[in-house]
Amino acid sequence: MVQTLKGKTALVTGSVQGIGFAVAKALAEAGARIALHGLAEQAQIDGATSELRAAGAADVKFFAGEMRDPDAIAALVDAVENWGDEAQGGIDILVNNAGIQHPASLADLTPAIWDAILAVNLSGAFHTMHHAMPKMARRGFGRVINIASVHGLVASVNKAPYVAAKFGLIGLSRVAALEYAKAGSKSSGGVTVNCICPGWTETAIIQPQVDARAAQFGGDRDAGIADLMAEKQPTQRLSDPSEIGALALWLCAPIAHNVTGTAIPVDGGWTSQ
Repeated sequence: MVQTLKGKTALVTGSVQGIGFAVAKALAEAGARIALHGLAEQAQIDGATSELRAAGAADVKFFAGEMRDPDAIAALVDAVENWGDEAQGGIDILVNNAGIQHPASLADLTPAIWDAILAVNLSGAFHTMHHAMPKMARRGFGRVINIASVHGLVASVNKAPYVAAKFGLIGLSRVAALEYAKAGSKSSGGVTVNCICPGWTETAIIQPQVDARAAQFGGDRDAGIADLMAEKQPTQRLSDPSEIGALALWLCAPIAHNVTGTAIPVDGGWTSQ
């Protein structure tokens, strides 16, 4: 792969596994330095670091940071901005992927669950953007990619805080896109803010649902997946996390300087119904 992001630094929150790791790997293959982040044991961090280096990352370093704590987020952004040689220029690409979910009805939700989901999925993105974007604007280049969800575009039962957070994330992104629309130039690449809205995607979090549904079809995984998605995703096919990574990489390209304020579904037609 051509290393189109050589000299760029990317912070990807929640990037030790799943969609976040796939995005980090796509950026690594393009030559970016990767600031790895998430909740993981050292062995998982070491494995992810090694794989990103092997993929072509200019450098990889793990950074801790509790996404429910504004002070910890400020420290995280500051640490990445000051990582290594100052000539690197700070955070060029910010991918807000960290998220949590706890399905429950409105009647059964607790204030603590509501507050935690909103804090990680929405407020966490605000705080990273608040600290990183002014410096992007001064440099004339920046890419913010917020991993939202189809649930930022349509609702589902028993997911009130998650849906509220993802709808809010898309709204936040659109405001930021407008506020930074004139930063930089076509030649510098400008500063853009976009959301990617995945539907059913092949990650560990859905594996128990897939296994349970496949068991109803004698262990036929494809049949189980198709049945699981029948009511939601018309293609009845899962996306692979690497597909989200490829889209994120394209959004980082200079040619995408006028693609801003969007919420792009990768959902097999779910939100077209």
